[in-house]
Amino acid sequence: MAKGHRSQIKRERNEANKDTRPSAKLTYARVSVTKACFVLDAIRGKDVQTAVGILTYNPRYASKLIEKILKSAIANAENNNGMDPAKLYVEECYANKGPTMKRIRPRAQGRAYRIEKRMSHITVVLNER
Repeated sequence: MAKGHRSQIKRERNEANKDTRPSAKLTYARVSVTKACFVLDAIRGKDVQTAVGILTYNPRYASKLIEKILKSAIANAENNNGMDPAKLYVEECYANKGPTMKRIRPRAQGRAYRIEKRMSHITVVLNER
């Protein structure tokens, strides 16, 4: 049986399983998961120079947000992990569902329809080739 407090045991176990790949995350992005995934599918598996080019000229709103996240992940790889930006590629990128803001839209005869303004948590993970 391991010695030490339960939190210490967990901390040691988590340190051993820690993911060292550079990544960046945007939480509570005001774009739905579906719309963000259209852009994320275009850059998944590409090298970072190609991905930045795709995002720069993509007309979708989510592409501006994802471009900022990608540039942040590149900076994290360069500064924190000492990786060469020329060798990086987008290994993983995904959008998870965030909270939904519920709003009311007035309709005919005193009725009210609900409008759901969806949010997402977008993550970009890079790696070296």
